[in-house]
Amino acid sequence: MLTKESLQFLDDLKANNNRDWFQDNKKRYEIFKKDYHQLVSDFLDAMKPLDPSLELLEVKNCTFRINRDIRFSKDKSPYKSHLGVWLSAGAKGANRAGYYVHIEKGASFIAGGFWAPDADELKKVRKEIAFFHDDLENILADKDFKKEFKSLDVNETNSLKNPPRGYEKDHPAIEFLKLKSFTVSQKYDIKEVTQKDFVAKISQKLITLKPLNEFINRALETEEF
Repeated sequence: MLTKESLQFLDDLKANNNRDWFQDNKKRYEIFKKDYHQLVSDFLDAMKPLDPSLELLEVKNCTFRINRDIRFSKDKSPYKSHLGVWLSAGAKGANRAGYYVHIEKGASFIAGGFWAPDADELKKVRKEIAFFHDDLENILADKDFKKEFKSLDVNETNSLKNPPRGYEKDHPAIEFLKLKSFTVSQKYDIKEVTQKDFVAKISQKLITLKPLNEFINRALETEEF
């Protein structure tokens, strides 16, 4: 869990998102950073026994820098006022499916799956779905999965209006094949973050995504013939 002081630091940073304030509160940031890394460590301790593919992950593999990349953004605020935990077994530089925890006042959520694949990755996942859609449908029909996440996220920005090139509109998995990302998500109240059972509770929700992540990752790891 995070401390109330760490959440307050994020609130204060959001209200004072500039370099001068950040430098004046560097000691608070160092305390926050230590707390953040402990949270990640706790998630690794909870998730590794549930998903052995995460065994080699270290805290540094699962955190994000607080500095924002503002090169192509209209918002020039230099710092993030939220934090994230990303657990994925992908090798360095490899994009793979995984588990994500987002902590932000009014916008906290957990998620998993595969977000924003490049063209080659998207081609591989669609091919896997086209040939083995029964496997995917069984994963999504699992009672624990449906209880927590219902189905894959679908919205206007995440789904094509027409079938992707090479697939017929009457393909039995066409709605999945139209997707451009393969993710699921669930919102939660940020107040839960400071509760003692937060990591255990969230880990039990996230692990229901293990079969989905495995399905996606086997597609990405399959060599093209």
